[in-house]
Amino acid sequence: MSTPRLLVLLAAACCGLALSAGAAKPVPSIGAFGLDIAGEDRSVKPGDDFFRYAVGNWLKTETIPADRTHWGSFDQLRMKSESGVHIIVEEAAAGKAPPASIERKIGDYYAAFLDSAAIEAAGLKPAAPGLAAIEAAASHEDVARLMARPDLGVRAPLEFGVTLDRKHPDRYIVQVQHGGLGLPDRDYYLRDDGEFPALRAKYRDHIERLLTLAGAADTGASATRILALETAIAKLHWPRAEQRDRDKTYNPRTREELRSLAPGYPWDAAFAVRGLGGIEGVTVSQLSAIGPLAELFRATPVESWRDYLKYHYLADNAARLPSALDEEAFGFYGHTLNGQPEQRVRWKRAVDATNGALGEAIGQVYVARYFPPAAKAQMLALVENMRRAYARRIAALPWMSESTKKVAAEKLATFRPKIGYPDHWRDYSGLEVRRDDAFGNAVRAATFEWQRDVDRLGKPTDRDEWFMTPQTVNAYYNPVFNEIVFPAAILQAPFFDPAADPAVNYGAIGAVIGHEMGHGFDDQGAKSDAQGVLRSWWAESDVTAFHGLVDRLAEQYSRYEPLPGIKVNGRLTLGENIGDLGGISVALDAYRESLGGKRAPVLAGLTPEQRFFLAYGQVWRNLYRDENLRNLVLSDPHSPSMYRVNGVVRNVDAWYQAFGVTPADALYLPPAERVRIW
Repeated sequence: MSTPRLLVLLAAACCGLALSAGAAKPVPSIGAFGLDIAGEDRSVKPGDDFFRYAVGNWLKTETIPADRTHWGSFDQLRMKSESGVHIIVEEAAAGKAPPASIERKIGDYYAAFLDSAAIEAAGLKPAAPGLAAIEAAASHEDVARLMARPDLGVRAPLEFGVTLDRKHPDRYIVQVQHGGLGLPDRDYYLRDDGEFPALRAKYRDHIERLLTLAGAADTGASATRILALETAIAKLHWPRAEQRDRDKTYNPRTREELRSLAPGYPWDAAFAVRGLGGIEGVTVSQLSAIGPLAELFRATPVESWRDYLKYHYLADNAARLPSALDEEAFGFYGHTLNGQPEQRVRWKRAVDATNGALGEAIGQVYVARYFPPAAKAQMLALVENMRRAYARRIAALPWMSESTKKVAAEKLATFRPKIGYPDHWRDYSGLEVRRDDAFGNAVRAATFEWQRDVDRLGKPTDRDEWFMTPQTVNAYYNPVFNEIVFPAAILQAPFFDPAADPAVNYGAIGAVIGHEMGHGFDDQGAKSDAQGVLRSWWAESDVTAFHGLVDRLAEQYSRYEPLPGIKVNGRLTLGENIGDLGGISVALDAYRESLGGKRAPVLAGLTPEQRFFLAYGQVWRNLYRDENLRNLVLSDPHSPSMYRVNGVVRNVDAWYQAFGVTPADALYLPPAERVRIW
């Protein structure tokens, strides 16, 4: 980062604003000091269900908007970000910007997607060349070439990407992994309990209807073949939890070794079309699945692959095709799979589409308009305070040896914080955008992005690159660059408010910062060293001790059952759960240290520690539709919000003290059963 680190600590306030003499005191965005007191439910004992105690009245009074699958703090901020971006793209779409300028590209991309009348009039004509190419496929080599075409962007059982090399952080590498499913996860194809058989039948019927709308023949037989093919692919997929393992999914192979591993797949033909003809080395993610998938590819008749490609080409592009196809795609993927009653209005989807193609271009305007420079400085100071707290906790760990502590401290010291927005913006001059071609704009954007990836191969990695746009309400840790990244849009209440009580800010954004730092020390992130190199740097005894702790945490979460028959996978969610637990623990230490030995006041009858934990709970308030919750539990590495609160606090000693939790309470864990990792 070009911004120098601040040398001052945040004292009584982590996020205080400097005020000139006579200036009015800033007012928090929420309540008197940053907490939504009215959203709590004091009729619930905090020790029985802290999530409902913290947000129960909000859960009772809020409803999920008809065009959404869930609704919570993140969604409310995303709606705010969406509204801000909407203003930006509407202004750009007014057509006053010079031709070929980035503003004109933003406006034209948005206007083209928004022009549903033109899309309707064009019918299937924009997709006709792609459909013709699919129909003309006569061999498996033809099919592999189609799957590799970046302009088609179709799904495939074997996929290619360009990624950072986990063992050589200064270079990019081609990655081969499995893919090709139309349903969210392999379980949807393989489970015979609950609603899964009915969902598969609905999926098959949806495929038939969509192909019929596109004028295809014999669509019933085609739909049956597609479902059977995807089921065969699903049987060869690794379970989600196994795909988290950074050691198992890093398997460098030469091109010749790849051919020997999976001789049934025409690799050379696919690589040539993908622009990778000169690449001699790749890394394979799910090593044991690649050979069997190649065999399945070769054993499946070309006719079945044509059906498969045609369906996915149409379904994935339905938003830019006639409304009948668009509505059919939403009817299954939005309504049936996720329970969403209504499709989002066109302008919101146009904003999403434009963000996807020109995100950093929009972000440059978004930051200038909505993100105050002072917020970046305050966040950097808070990150440094959290770093010091983490260092103290690592030094005091009873289960880690001194040699491993030394390397862990080095890694922590080299964490690079990125706050708000990148120092250098992406160049979109090579992307052609036409105001009358929504379908073509998406094709050209996908091709542009892929070529950008290909062009990096053989060049040093760009450590200034961001993998989220500033207007994204989220944050991430990148183990290869050993960096924590916080886009501008998340740095708002309830996560971050310069005018809020410090205890609230530490319980909210402080815990999020600690969570992202924690990914550097979770069961996977801890496999990379201070330079981002995937290697073993732990003493063997520390590995054993660490796994003993995290195994207990995984067992705790695996007992949670948010829906009948649908349990949380404690292994799939382990990294995020470690991040949550470490994040809140470190944030509390950092908050206490920031007080400089002074005692913070009681506000509205709440102690500082109570405000801290309530702020954490209110960050994770969320309502889910059952269908969406099912999808998340089966495929998302994050636990549902109620367990990101209840599953965490019951392992934190200070929470018991703050709320007087006793063995008679439902969430109570005996001290010996509480998991303390970082």
